[in-house]
Amino acid sequence: MLDGPTAHGPRPAPLLEVCGLRTELRLRNRLLPVVNDVSFQLHARETLGIVGESGCGKSMTALSVMRLVPNPPGRIVGGSINFCGTELLRLPEWQMRRLRGNSISMIFQEPMTALNPVRTIGSQIVEAIRLHQGLGWRAARARAADMLDLVRVADARSRLDEYPHHLVVQSTRAAGR
Repeated sequence: MLDGPTAHGPRPAPLLEVCGLRTELRLRNRLLPVVNDVSFQLHARETLGIVGESGCGKSMTALSVMRLVPNPPGRIVGGSINFCGTELLRLPEWQMRRLRGNSISMIFQEPMTALNPVRTIGSQIVEAIRLHQGLGWRAARARAADMLDLVRVADARSRLDEYPHHLVVQSTRAAGR
């Protein structure tokens, strides 16, 4: 997409602009390019889908944008990632941690491993809210229940005290009706 005029005036700068992104993995003394010259833009109120075959680099592209590529064996070796006017590749890790979860986030592919099975659903959501939004425990717990309501989890307040596998059992039963 090009920045240019629209019917409503000049197009604003993109929220996210990735240019020439390159990420590699070192495996068994070989360098493997896993993201090779990826570029895209994302503007406000747009949805971006990254599609492709298994192993083509979709997840590594997203991990690179979030700067979550495990190092070693991986590292970002080229390109730029500009988010809201800030070059993410130049930020120190502590500043990236402040952005992640609040301003920029990703939803991982594997829903069954998204939550820790030995901690309650509420404790995990409340922890993230407190970390990223600075709320106290009660306010964060109320916000967590609101979030579960938003995604239509039945009886959200009581679900906060359950474990992740309880959601799977309940959704399986509901689907069988």
